Amino acid sequence: MLEGAKSMGAGAATIASAGAAVGIGNVFSSLIHSVARNPSLAKQLFGYAILGFALTEAIASFAPMMAFLILSVFRSKKESFSLIKQAPLSHKKVEAGLGTI
Repeated sequence: MLEGAKSMGAGAATIASAGAAVGIGNVFSSLIHSVARNPSLAKQLFGYAILGFALTEAIASFAPMMAFLILSVFRSKKESFSLIKQAPLSHKKVEAGLGTI
């Protein structure tokens, strides 16, 4: 049950990629409209468009990061208990296995 919920959560976190694609499309659509209205400002508007693209892409990079966090950080209780049971060997067991040096 927990594995299914983790997969659904990771999938939902990656939906932000679609929002980033829409945002990037809006940035460059606005650039084309602005340059069509005032071609003399094309260089300045292109700089602003690149800044908008970079900020939108930075937000989009959080989507895979959150998906990986959901998949790796949240573990089931069975996995957590199996990690606790694998405690390191005690000092006496190591000496018995290696002998005295």
